[in-house]
Amino acid sequence: MAETKREIERKYEATARTELPDLTRAPGVASVEDRGVAELDAVYYDTPDLRLAADALTLRRRTGGGDAGWHLKFPVASGIRDEIRAPLSDTLPKALAGLVRSRTRAETVVPVVRLRSTRQVHHLVDDEGTLLAELSVDTVRAERLPEGPDTSWTEIEVELADDADPTVLDAVEKRLKKAGIRPSASASKVARALAETGREPEPEYASPPADTAGARVLAYVRDQVEAIVALDPAVRRDLPDSVHQMRVACRRLRSAFKSYRKVLDRAATDPIGDELKWLAGELGVARDQEVLTERLRTRLDAIPRTLVLGPVRARLRIWNNAHGGGARRKTLAALDSARHLALLGALDALLTDPPLLKAAADAPAPVLAAAVLKDYDRLATRAGHALALLPGHDRDLAMHETRKAAKRARYAAEAATPTLGKPAKRFAKRMKAVQSVLGEHQDSVVAREALRDLAIQAHAAGESAFTWGLLHGQEEAAGAAGENEFPQVWARASAPELRAPLTH
Repeated sequence: MAETKREIERKYEATARTELPDLTRAPGVASVEDRGVAELDAVYYDTPDLRLAADALTLRRRTGGGDAGWHLKFPVASGIRDEIRAPLSDTLPKALAGLVRSRTRAETVVPVVRLRSTRQVHHLVDDEGTLLAELSVDTVRAERLPEGPDTSWTEIEVELADDADPTVLDAVEKRLKKAGIRPSASASKVARALAETGREPEPEYASPPADTAGARVLAYVRDQVEAIVALDPAVRRDLPDSVHQMRVACRRLRSAFKSYRKVLDRAATDPIGDELKWLAGELGVARDQEVLTERLRTRLDAIPRTLVLGPVRARLRIWNNAHGGGARRKTLAALDSARHLALLGALDALLTDPPLLKAAADAPAPVLAAAVLKDYDRLATRAGHALALLPGHDRDLAMHETRKAAKRARYAAEAATPTLGKPAKRFAKRMKAVQSVLGEHQDSVVAREALRDLAIQAHAAGESAFTWGLLHGQEEAAGAAGENEFPQVWARASAPELRAPLTH
């Protein structure tokens, strides 16, 4: 069974002659306890082309010390990593293999570096004996595998204890710096070992000349691909908002293929776009149910108790379990599927050998601006159609289609912002406003459908349907408010002065 630990640490350069200063002079540190020496032996694994190292991930099998086993580390921020641990075994545990799958794909990880360390451990404690941080002086001997040069060095690590105040790290660093001890240039031991033995990961993709439309579009595409790859393990770990972020990256990428079809050949991108739509759909099952249930709970919490007639909360819970059950299993099955692996491979191939069209070699600003304005014209057509309809089912559908067009125009403008600057940023902000008001309207439409189903179920079970009808009425009011707000929001988004800067 894998467990996760948040690791907050800092590394410093040292030599065999480095002496630690008196760290009890650091605020909060009452004493420094010598905890003896540990002998550690760690073999680091990666693909032959070092895909994990390229993304600053480390995977190791370590013996010795108090945490022997398999360790997988994900960077969170500078000096902060999440370490997922699994028990010691001869082969890579399945739980960790899944977490690196978006990087390793069909490749088998192999030993790339062996590190043998002699670790002198010190505990920094406060005046009550509570552990604040662990400081270790590591003498490291690194060997490149399967065979190659070796190297050695000494370094100091200071790792924050669980629930300790992070300011203790600042206090200790101040004392170390005053003693002439400087921060390490390497983020991890394995990164240093690879660098010093001449085995660093190479850039994965080539890029066309920087001052072209192709380079700017591919930079945006690459950002979305990297997000999809990075969010795969986050979704598997069930991290907050990870499903939503991965879904958005799929949508942004698919939208870019359509918006910038003058730059990237749609004969190559359309099949990938279809697979991105599939993946976003698989991810959406759990996300949509979660959002809808939370909306209904919020509505229910806001009404007086005297208007809650019958076992309403129990009915909502049963309904949510029936609709949400198995959604996470379905998401994980999609990520483990051959279809998902094939999609990741197709994205790699796209970036390795991009299907650039003639316009890709042109100056970026005119090409990107033309794409944004074309998406805007598409949105304007849909908005005019929606506004011309009377309230009802057809108008609801038309407003939903308008929302999707607004999202595409927004994404196109966001992709163009590094090139077009403030005009594109302002344009994207207005498109987001249109998307938001229409999104709220669509949410009310979906909520009304769910509330009708809940009312029917309650009635069939002999329960009062009054509360569900009350909530349905509130959602009707919310939908009507969105319809009333839409013309004003669209008037601001369609103002001539908003488009004008993009045409120059």
